[in-house]
Amino acid sequence: MTEERAKAERFAELFRAVYLTFHRRDGPRGQLAAASRAVLEHLALAGPLTVGEAAAHLSRAQSVVSEIVTHLERQGLLEREDDPADRRRTLIWLTAGGHEALRREREVLGVDHLALALAKLPPSQADELIAGLQALVDAAPAVPAPEPTPNLRLRQTSVSRNDPEEDP
Repeated sequence: MTEERAKAERFAELFRAVYLTFHRRDGPRGQLAAASRAVLEHLALAGPLTVGEAAAHLSRAQSVVSEIVTHLERQGLLEREDDPADRRRTLIWLTAGGHEALRREREVLGVDHLALALAKLPPSQADELIAGLQALVDAAPAVPAPEPTPNLRLRQTSVSRNDPEEDP
C-alpha cells in the first residue's frame, strides 16, 4: 500500500467519524419536496426567471412549474415581481425565506455543534484545519456530471404526474 493510499484511508475513517459526530440532529433535512428544491436551486443559480423560462430549464411542463411556484409563493419562499426591462413579463425570485430554506437544505453538519468543538481548539489550529480542508477540495480533480440515460429521460417524460411536488 502506498503512503498516499494509507493517508486516504485514514482520512476516509476520520471523515466518517466527523460526519457521525457532527451531522445535524434537529430533524429531517429534506423539508422541501424534490421538485420544490429543484426550482429553488435553479433560481438561486440562474437568477430571476419567468415561469416559462424556469420550466424550459427544468424540462418540465409550464403548468407543473407554475403550480410549484404558486405553492412556494404561498410558503413565502418565492415572490413574483415585474421585469424591470419589460413590464409585460413577471419574474419569480427567492425571498429571504427561500434563501434560508435552501441554506438549511444544504446544511449537512450541525454548524452550532461544530462551532462549539472548534471553539475548544487554539484559533491557529482551527484555521489550519479549515485551510487544509479547502486545499484538499481545491486539489481534487474535476468530476464530470453524470449523463442522463435515455431510458430514465424517457420514463420521466412519459409518466403523468398529478402532484407537482413529486420527484420528476
